[in-house]
Amino acid sequence: TVSPKKGDVLIGNFQLPIKGLDISHIKEDGFYISTEDDFLRIIGNTGNGTIYGAVTILEDYFGVRYYAKDACTYPITKNLNLPLINGKIDNPDFRYRQTQAYSLRDPYYKLWHRLEEPREVFAENLWVHTFDALLPSKIYGKTHPEYYALINGERRPGWASQWCLTNPDVFEIVSHRVDSIFKANPDKHIISISQNDGHDTYCTCDNCTEINEHEGSLSGSIIHFVNKLAEKFPDKEFSTLAYMYSVTPPKHIKPLPNVNIMLCNIECSREVTLQENETGKKFVKDMEGWAKISDNIFVWDYGIDFDSYLSPFPNFHVLQPNMELFKKNKTTMHFSQIAGSKGGDFSELRSYVVSKLLWNTSLDTDSLTKEFLRGYYGEDSAHYLYDYIKLREGALMGSNILLGLYDTPVSHKTGMLNPPMIRRYTELFDKAEEASKNNDLFYKRVKECRLPVQYSELEIAHTYPITDVNELERKLNFFRERANELNVSILDEQGKIINDYCDLYKERYLTNRSNNLARGAKIEFITIPDAPYNYNTEKSLTDGILGASAPSGEWLGWQNKDGEFIIDLGEVKKVERVDFDFLQRLGSWALLPKSVQWSVSTDKKDFRQMGNQRVPEDRDRKSKFVSVSSPASEKVDARYIKIKIETIGLCPDWHLAVGHPAWFLIDEVFVY
Repeated sequence: TVSPKKGDVLIGNFQLPIKGLDISHIKEDGFYISTEDDFLRIIGNTGNGTIYGAVTILEDYFGVRYYAKDACTYPITKNLNLPLINGKIDNPDFRYRQTQAYSLRDPYYKLWHRLEEPREVFAENLWVHTFDALLPSKIYGKTHPEYYALINGERRPGWASQWCLTNPDVFEIVSHRVDSIFKANPDKHIISISQNDGHDTYCTCDNCTEINEHEGSLSGSIIHFVNKLAEKFPDKEFSTLAYMYSVTPPKHIKPLPNVNIMLCNIECSREVTLQENETGKKFVKDMEGWAKISDNIFVWDYGIDFDSYLSPFPNFHVLQPNMELFKKNKTTMHFSQIAGSKGGDFSELRSYVVSKLLWNTSLDTDSLTKEFLRGYYGEDSAHYLYDYIKLREGALMGSNILLGLYDTPVSHKTGMLNPPMIRRYTELFDKAEEASKNNDLFYKRVKECRLPVQYSELEIAHTYPITDVNELERKLNFFRERANELNVSILDEQGKIINDYCDLYKERYLTNRSNNLARGAKIEFITIPDAPYNYNTEKSLTDGILGASAPSGEWLGWQNKDGEFIIDLGEVKKVERVDFDFLQRLGSWALLPKSVQWSVSTDKKDFRQMGNQRVPEDRDRKSKFVSVSSPASEKVDARYIKIKIETIGLCPDWHLAVGHPAWFLIDEVFVY
């Protein structure tokens, strides 16, 4: 054994005991650092505390920075000096810290920023939406439909359907499965028993309903079920969701101490803190309710635009106060979900700021932001990018438009992305690019964080009549070239590829369709479209403007009923085909119709059916435009064309809203 000498660096618990240090004060992943007695001491307790202590020395005292994957900087110096550190203990504000970033592919980045992943903690990586993994509907659905939710009077097994939580056989099967999983994973002590990612697909049988009504919340039957598991396995921990329909706490039953409540705020907007808007206030009330009955809360917070990673998403100002609020309400585990893909709106900055706040919620976001911008984009460009961040934040606040998790740039075209603001953002990026040109690395990074503004211009442009196709095509090509140059490829949660997006954009929005006989024609509705897809009904179907991939003002919709309307061509014309443009978007319950039919008349009295086209079912979960063409057997004279679009009725068993009324959405009818 070698005895330490003055000036040595001592790392690890071999140093214990140390006078004045109570190791029990160091929490999981926490650490103790000291330079007293002329030793540098770094001591952890459980978890990665010792590593995090070493990182703190490098970062806080030696100036090393790890901004993003492959982006580590350090000062060039011959001398490394430490001040007197009087026995400092640093514990995390949350025992589990998770975010979403492409930089996490770098294991050193993840360690540096003290982040974790579910697979490291949860048995068999079962950490969320686990019902169908534990009791697969493909295996049990046909033979035992009674294991699954009763919805609108029928048992409806499916990947998004929930369990019948009062069925004793379900509990027996699941408890045996859980037991085998823990035996196969002896190093893990937590597993998720959580509802599938379905919309209102909970069980409405008499037994489940009785519990939920008694508890005043649909979470009641869930907590009753999970508590039984927690009683059976008292040395294990069971996480369950309080999500969407189950977010409100029960009135009577309390989660057992080894039941972890994963509380999700997916229905809240992000333009202000959760305490400042109506969607957030509802969540805060529910969170406070859970905090009264549980000390074991896992908050899943969303700082992401699922539909459009490249949409500007100015929410930096709400991150710190929201995390402080979570900490105040007994949150011990936290997942801050952000658009972490390469090219996402300030992806690297988000990951950096969020990681810091996950450890210490009292840090100042503005200071973290400025420091990151200077280090990652360069001193000369940083102030332009900071001005852009603050300018769009102010524009969002001034617009009174909510910042949602499924927005597109079109959502903000009259607010923070209106033409004057886009011009101002463009000016700032022009200056930032010019200022960074002498440094290839900084220049490349500035160009990358400009992509969301370029993308926004493209998305907004096609919502108006396009007057200069060549100029718009030039911008589209420039966006594609830059994205490819910078190796940015993913647009949204569904994995839409930028090159595919550009190809579709050109085909969909830059194609001349002047031969459409219905362009500008009047519409008379026999069945009125349903809210909220009933905006601009007089023009939407014949204005020549095709809708975006997210429902907006161009889309008309009918829910669980057929759509019927008459198109007036203004005069008798020769007609041989009618085409329809639909949107399939499963998250909005928008599916393809069952069929389309069209009839013609010259006098609006006697109609003759010319087309009846079945529409094939499409189970692809990706949002898509679907063109349906219905030709006639011959050209016919027609002034009036009666359209009937047949609904599928209820969402099928493979859909996330199984058993609930389906929509179909249409934005344009073409007559040839």
